[in-house]
Amino acid sequence: MKIFLTGATGFIGGEVARLLNSRGDEVVALVRNPEKAAELAGLGIELVKGDLDDKAAIKHGMEGCEAAIHCAAVYEVGISKDQMGPMRKANVDGTVNVLDAARLAGVKKAVYVSTCAVFGDTKGAVVDETYQHDGSAYTSCYEETKVLAHQEALRIGSLGLPLVIVQPGGVYGPGDHSALGDVITKYAKKQLPALMFPDLGLTVVHRDDLAAGLLLALDKGRVGESYVMGGDIETLRGVIATEARILGRKVPRIVIPAGLFKALHPLGRIVGPAFGAGPNLKEVVSSADGVTFWATSDKAKAELGYQSRGLEEGLRQTLIGDGLLKQS
Repeated sequence: MKIFLTGATGFIGGEVARLLNSRGDEVVALVRNPEKAAELAGLGIELVKGDLDDKAAIKHGMEGCEAAIHCAAVYEVGISKDQMGPMRKANVDGTVNVLDAARLAGVKKAVYVSTCAVFGDTKGAVVDETYQHDGSAYTSCYEETKVLAHQEALRIGSLGLPLVIVQPGGVYGPGDHSALGDVITKYAKKQLPALMFPDLGLTVVHRDDLAAGLLLALDKGRVGESYVMGGDIETLRGVIATEARILGRKVPRIVIPAGLFKALHPLGRIVGPAFGAGPNLKEVVSSADGVTFWATSDKAKAELGYQSRGLEEGLRQTLIGDGLLKQS
């Protein structure tokens, strides 16, 4: 099968590209920087230079493709106001550009990678795909853009695109440079003396399980349906506690109070990076202080055969993969 793929140089999309290639699919990857995609080119993956606002490049790459997988997105929390416009352009307009091109190209199946964040703060509940964001407030610009992009995806699907939506939880794994990956790495390197937002609720999923799940969505997903793909329902404290057991250490006892971040909001550009956070501390707090992004993967397991490894197994493999733990 010939498949158009976005985000192929990213953390998730890169693994999707490798899996598709290894099973014999012909992959056409939209990349901003072909030099960064040298590994993909070495596998025989066709590279099309362009970004998510380059409609001509997207249309060219989509020609002759039977399917499309849209993984690319900008993910960051705590961004400054001048970064919000570009994020909206990439996450919302970019999704429209890719999925509309797929519809016009007549692909047989398209998979869009959304997120559990479109549910917003679930307030301690573990929800499923039927849950709707109430629209009253967004915890971050990222959440807002992904909600809007999700809605646009559904709209384009209603116009005739054979679309399946996948909603990942908090993704981790070797080579992860996200906020979650940064916390995991810092703790392993003994650079995390205190916890920030320990009650943040996450549906954690290993990157490799998600990538395999995306292929299941492509092969078996029902058109018009959404599938949550996560793993263990955890808090950030629980993630570190699991990592502590693996490394034979104790969980940091000190917790940095959210009130401190609120008080330091005016100094965010200086203070944020010092804490490993973005400059917009107000957004950092609203997206992490006691917020839960909890959802069940039961539907994906039942309909697609989706599987996810346990957090302890996944963290152990991540630490070994990153050279932070010796393989026993």
